[in-house]
Amino acid sequence: MSEEEITIEDKETIEVIKDGMTEEEFLGYLKGNVFKYTWRENYKNKDEDLLKAQWYLNKLVTTIKK
Repeated sequence: MSEEEITIEDKETIEVIKDGMTEEEFLGYLKGNVFKYTWRENYKNKDEDLLKAQWYLNKLVTTIKK
């Protein structure tokens, strides 16, 4: 994910998304994005997609640890 995260009312987009979901839904959202970016790495954006998958995986791990 880019360091230039889009913000809405001083919140990062990912936090706005999280606020609109249950914890279970949000964990599923993160897992789905890890899968999506890992799967499409060979077909689309190569290293950029792996970095996105890594970002979502890191977010998943930190969310679970809370």
